[in-house]
Amino acid sequence: MENNKKYKKAISLEGAIFSLLFILFFYFLGSKMGVVNMFNTLMKTAHDLLLNTVFFIMGIAVLAGAIASLFSEFGVVSVVNKILSPLMKPLYDLPGAATLGIVTTYLSDNPAIITLAQDKGFKRYFKKYQIPALTNLGTAFGMGLIVTTFMIAQKSPVGESFIGPALIGNLGAMVGSIVSVRIMLHFTKKEFGTEAMVLETKSDDGVDLINYREIREGSVGGRFLEAMLEGGKSGVDMGIAIIPGVVIICTLVLMLTKGPSAAGYTGAAYEGVPVLPWIGDKLGFILNPLLGFKNSQAIAFPVTALGAVGAAIGLVPEFLKNNLIGGNEIAVFTAMGMCWSGYLSTHVAMMDSLDCRQLTGKAILSHTVGGLCAGIVAHFLYVIIF
Repeated sequence: MENNKKYKKAISLEGAIFSLLFILFFYFLGSKMGVVNMFNTLMKTAHDLLLNTVFFIMGIAVLAGAIASLFSEFGVVSVVNKILSPLMKPLYDLPGAATLGIVTTYLSDNPAIITLAQDKGFKRYFKKYQIPALTNLGTAFGMGLIVTTFMIAQKSPVGESFIGPALIGNLGAMVGSIVSVRIMLHFTKKEFGTEAMVLETKSDDGVDLINYREIREGSVGGRFLEAMLEGGKSGVDMGIAIIPGVVIICTLVLMLTKGPSAAGYTGAAYEGVPVLPWIGDKLGFILNPLLGFKNSQAIAFPVTALGAVGAAIGLVPEFLKNNLIGGNEIAVFTAMGMCWSGYLSTHVAMMDSLDCRQLTGKAILSHTVGGLCAGIVAHFLYVIIF
């Protein structure tokens, strides 16, 4: 049997460099926050993410898994695939069934598409190179309904309606999703080729599984209950699988995004040192003209959306109150908030769930470009229309 294990010397330069960087990273945080506060924030943030984010995502995944299994069992996936393949193929190079992933993530959150991807009735339409791109597709529409309705509900200090800008933002997010998926597929084709299917297209007894679907035994009611419960169980499995990625990555991202609380550094959850917003501010001379921001402080929204779009939309009312943003920014925020929707904190876990951990860096790179394109397109559409 071929041995694919890699080895390095037990003592090497890599160990010394990593130790130095590790110490410098926590020294930097500790020097700003205080060592005790830093560790308290680290643990409390991880604990809060586990209770309020992971279990929330797991709840979504259970419901999405049940719905996906029902759609598969009773032929909805087959119908959607047949109808929308002529649209999805030229736009995304994905089968029509992928549309269900857009709908489920738009109504819920990024990981909902992973629950779909675990369903055999859904996967049978996909080739191997297409499955990893579902992470990018789903993330581009994650929390879309929440972000859109939130933006529409905001009150402008000058009486401006934000319905149009929010809808423009949705168009921008769609363009961003196409860019992200297409770039990702460029990498996955090299990894998997373009011919291999995820599942065999013929069953053991020779039935064509593209034109025929396998169903469970029993009455319609029995099939309904069995499909629903099996799909829900797959959501539980997925929810457990994402715990390391969400807790570890999101904790670090948030600690590099958030600043101190109103009372300073207290060791509470979600405090941190705002390194990412500082980087965004330094890049403002490039990003502001492309995104049309009238105030450089607006860059905090897309930078925060990298880690958590829920935190990012919380910035909007204050921006509006201080007249720092208008319709253009709402369009750009909607596009980038949807398209990025905290992908730095979910991509790792999502790619891990798809057994494509080696492509995580490619997925993040692709989605970074897609999110920027979403914001730029939304800005220019707003300028053209308004």
